[in-house]
Amino acid sequence: MSSALFVVSEHGYWGEECVEPLTTLDSEGFDITVATPSGDPPVLDEQSADPEEVGEDTAEWVRDVHENDDRLNDPTATARVEAADYDAVVFPGGHGTAWDVNQDRDARRLLRNAVAGDSEKALVVCHAVGILAWTRNDDGGHLVDGRAVTGFPNEWEDGIVDGDGVMPDGRKLPYWVEDEVVAAGGDWDAELDSDTSVTVDGDLVTARGPESSAAAARTLLDELDA
Repeated sequence: MSSALFVVSEHGYWGEECVEPLTTLDSEGFDITVATPSGDPPVLDEQSADPEEVGEDTAEWVRDVHENDDRLNDPTATARVEAADYDAVVFPGGHGTAWDVNQDRDARRLLRNAVAGDSEKALVVCHAVGILAWTRNDDGGHLVDGRAVTGFPNEWEDGIVDGDGVMPDGRKLPYWVEDEVVAAGGDWDAELDSDTSVTVDGDLVTARGPESSAAAARTLLDELDA
């Protein structure tokens, strides 16, 4: 049986970016494990389940999965899992990843090993793409250096934070994904003229944001020949 590990934020994951690939892989018979940095249940970004933000159908779907999926409600800690035990490692986005997943040494280890492995793939979505700015190869170089990637763009971030970089919930965003990934050597193109943006570079698949979640899940399946 094919298997996938989802590394999800405890500080606010974006519902569709987790639920879309999770349910897609589930429907294809994948055995799915959820991990968080501390092993506590992930926290849903409430905006991603707000009908006025995402529509009634998406909001209801996201909240139902978040509240009732046993895997999301009983995760393991990232320190206790290995990328080699899974066919794919998935990093859903959300602003919350800036505070935990992207800064977690074990999450970075999982990403590094998935991309370096013989058969594993990694899917990184939206703000979680920021993890690439701090993930190193075994030789100490940036994993993203020279790789084609997409992710949450500065142009969109500029429409969310205020002039002091503070988000509507009062937290100051510690960094912007595009800035940090480009500084680490990533070949960045968020394809702002396209409805969706998914980029494949070797065993690394990146996706721009919520509207790209379904395309990202399908791309991952194609890359896995599932």
